[in-house]
Amino acid sequence: MDVELAKPFIKAAIDVIGTMAFIKPIPGKPFVKKNSIATGDVTGLVGLTGDKCGSVSISFSKKCALAMVKNMLGDDIQDIVNDVKDAVGEITNMISGQARAGLAEKGLVFQGSTPTVIMGDNHSISHMAKSPIMAIPFETEAGDFTIEFCFE
Repeated sequence: MDVELAKPFIKAAIDVIGTMAFIKPIPGKPFVKKNSIATGDVTGLVGLTGDKCGSVSISFSKKCALAMVKNMLGDDIQDIVNDVKDAVGEITNMISGQARAGLAEKGLVFQGSTPTVIMGDNHSISHMAKSPIMAIPFETEAGDFTIEFCFE
């Protein structure tokens, strides 16, 4: 797996989460993920079609997801479950979109599906491609999240 492909995802995560949720993500070292268990409690998943098929997911710890929602909505949280679900879906969509623009500059053109949000402890992520899954861990003051992507 080409680590160059991780760069648009790293840039998108830092830009989007910094701008939308006022949280500064610090990327860790990308690695190849060996299982389908999510690293977080809430995951946004976007299917990709175009030059290749695949998917991108972002799994947030409960603490990180709640901090994002609080920063995005202020104290106007009505329904914590739905607000977290909506925020994670929106953030995933924005990061996926910006990363796809970065990948297009490298000659890979993708269209993204509407995000699906999965919640719960130890949930699984079913990526569409059978190729290796690249994972990028991030740390923030508000908790951790991991971006995963694969395409074939």
